[in-house]
Amino acid sequence: MKVTIPRPEYPRPQWVRLDWINLNGQWQFEIDHGKSGKERGFQEPGLELSGTITVPFCPESKLSGVEYKDFMAAVWYKREINLPDDWAEGGRVLLHFGAVDYEAEVWVNGTAVGKHRGGYSSFSFDITSAVSAGSNVITVYAVDEQRSGRQPRGKQCGGYYSSGCDYTRTTGIWQTVWLERVPVAYLAGMKLVPDPDNACAHLELQLGGSGVNSGTKLVVKALHEGAAAGEAAIAVSGPSAKLTLPLTEVHLWQPGSPELYDLEISLVRDGQIFDTVQSYFGLRSVKLDGMAFRINGKSVFQRLVLDQGFYPEGVYTAPSDEDLRKDIEISMGLGFNGARLHEKIFEPRFLYWADKLGYLVWGEHANWGLDITTSEGLAGFLPEWLEGMERDFNHPALIGWCPFNETWDKDGTKQNNEVLRIVYEMTKRMDPTRPVIDTSGNFHVVTDIFDVHDYDQNPETFRARYEPMKNGGEVFNTFPKRQQYEGQPYFVSEYGGIWWNPDQKDEKSWGYGDRPVSEEDFLARYAGLTDTLLDHPMMFGFCYTQLYDVEQEVNGLYTYDRRAKFDPDMIRRINSRKAAIED
Repeated sequence: MKVTIPRPEYPRPQWVRLDWINLNGQWQFEIDHGKSGKERGFQEPGLELSGTITVPFCPESKLSGVEYKDFMAAVWYKREINLPDDWAEGGRVLLHFGAVDYEAEVWVNGTAVGKHRGGYSSFSFDITSAVSAGSNVITVYAVDEQRSGRQPRGKQCGGYYSSGCDYTRTTGIWQTVWLERVPVAYLAGMKLVPDPDNACAHLELQLGGSGVNSGTKLVVKALHEGAAAGEAAIAVSGPSAKLTLPLTEVHLWQPGSPELYDLEISLVRDGQIFDTVQSYFGLRSVKLDGMAFRINGKSVFQRLVLDQGFYPEGVYTAPSDEDLRKDIEISMGLGFNGARLHEKIFEPRFLYWADKLGYLVWGEHANWGLDITTSEGLAGFLPEWLEGMERDFNHPALIGWCPFNETWDKDGTKQNNEVLRIVYEMTKRMDPTRPVIDTSGNFHVVTDIFDVHDYDQNPETFRARYEPMKNGGEVFNTFPKRQQYEGQPYFVSEYGGIWWNPDQKDEKSWGYGDRPVSEEDFLARYAGLTDTLLDHPMMFGFCYTQLYDVEQEVNGLYTYDRRAKFDPDMIRRINSRKAAIED
């Protein structure tokens, strides 16, 4: 009988190897409320766990087969794998995890191979010395203390029941796990900066393993629609190399018109290729210019929508790759050209589809739940944020970074402004090519863009507060005692949130403001709020809350199971009208 592997697609589209094994599917599983599993020998390969789970779905989800909704202090996973004979003969074996929430510890055949801290970033371990041909046992231990204040948890609810804008939690493995075979010396990573003005791309390649000598060459080839479009090579003898790839043809990546180049990256010795990776990139520039946000020199009004990355049966994990693509297509069908990826570092395949479909995205971390009233908050935030930035740097669809969202004070103690300042400065140093919003909505410390969140449901009062800005008057600031506007580009990065669930009258549902009395009332309110922002010459964009309902929060334009609440054409007509700043 053929075994169906959930989420079978290659999980890392910008760094593709053919020699890999998907480890999704059935694993042994056990909840460890007392965190006593090590004492009980769970890490030993011969000890079986009491239950099973379907990876990569979290145990809280229906698709995992567990569907346990209470807090879990720790969880264990175990799986026997069969390593092909040729994988044990030379080269190296890497074990990859898309994401494990929160602190992961991994053993192979009872040998500890590594630890990782952070529930949203990807990581891998070289397990060559711990495996052999034939049967091997992988064991994973994940600790998740979501109410500790020491870890980002995003929109995972800190109480037992989901409520308001917090939803079902995610514990343990929630993205693909896979094995990969590489040579002794191999291509380990890439940072690519597109340069459309000079018809080239600047690359920095990292090498892993050992054995790179002076006879090794790095060769990079660009292709566009299968035809050669540029080539560069450089001799390498260390762990990294930089080169510029000139392009014979210029095809710009633009919103809604996403031209992409394919990349073939190879390590060559004595005329023989011994490692190859397939990748791609987009040729585009982003720049703030006065109040405008320019992409390839053109002022583009950002018609963004809030996307929280939740799924009814998978929670944090999309049931299929097609579901990731579908969410973007739903959004574009409503007239949006991008999204704030909200309180979550999304998986690479979502960004891949954004690249392929020409959909703008802002990268954000899941800072809610992390106490940043002291400098200790940096330890729980910055390392994982930088890992996420490094992983996602090369995606052309990603046009800005927003590490924090709504950094509220905690128990009467104000946020530590230096935490935000340091994260902003590190983000700019890591990526000087994209703008950075320090914290969306509040409380700004140092930022390239000043944004506010405004859930006023009355189009008239909503419009009135932004009118003075048009003629150089007072700029609306939600928290003038805590943050100061300093002339930056400006937009309303959360608005709307209009509560609409006519088929559900239960008291548990939640949204912003009063419910409209009819569909016509909803659309009039939506148009009034949105027209204010489209018509404002000082606004470079908006972000509507939200694309789809999530559990009890029912202010989506689609339901949680992705059914349209309104005729998409009506929403698209409102969103698609030309904005004042695009003139």
